Amino acid sequence: MVAKNFNFAVSEIFKHEGGYVDNKYDPGGATNMGITRKTLANWRAVKPYWKLAKSEVKALKKSEARAIYKALYWDRIAANKLPFGVDLSLFDFAVNSGVKRAAKTLQKLVKAKQDGIIGPLTLRALEEKVRKVGLLKIIKKISQMRLSFLRRLKHFKIFAKGWKRRIYLIEKAALKLAQNSKYYSVNNLQQPVREKEKMNFLSGYKTYIVGAFMLLAALIQFAGIELPGFENQAAMELVLQALAIIFLRKGIKSNIGGA
Repeated sequence: MVAKNFNFAVSEIFKHEGGYVDNKYDPGGATNMGITRKTLANWRAVKPYWKLAKSEVKALKKSEARAIYKALYWDRIAANKLPFGVDLSLFDFAVNSGVKRAAKTLQKLVKAKQDGIIGPLTLRALEEKVRKVGLLKIIKKISQMRLSFLRRLKHFKIFAKGWKRRIYLIEKAALKLAQNSKYYSVNNLQQPVREKEKMNFLSGYKTYIVGAFMLLAALIQFAGIELPGFENQAAMELVLQALAIIFLRKGIKSNIGGA
């Protein structure tokens, strides 16, 4: 259950994170390619962070931004150990709302200890969840939980349109990635097959019930009792029809089994 999609994932991040901005309503303050002034200062070991000039944020190169995303976000959510699609969903969540928030959300989803650290226990719980419900449901649920968190923020109304669009597009890209995973079909493509088998099983028994009912009607006819709906059918004719139905069904079933 290993995915190594960093290059693709970070390219998706860059699509949603523009150039330099310093929005007064954004708690991150001066930001470039999604990297905030505080994050860049921590990365460069500048303390306190405000000693790093905003001009440094503005001059940030893409290569350094990639390195920051790899070390401080991708690696910290153990993305290389996450399933296809889940890696992108959680990575973008971590970039947008913080690593611990993203990790705890995943842990809540898979019912693991919510300590904000994705380790062996969380990965095992995730794998079990994937086997039970499939990747598609997990990716969609992460998007739902992420949006639910954002709705509680006081600045949600200001950024709602952009955040919603971002979550939608990331989910779409994540679902596309998931198609490359062997877990993609779990409980998504296999489940309808099982339902179909169940229907065929029941349909077979209905055939036998109809045949048995016709035999019973024939016996009643032999006893000299007229049955409504069977007045124009002789008892022997009912017997032959019933046997034909039963043995035809049996023959079809045997042929399918031997195919």
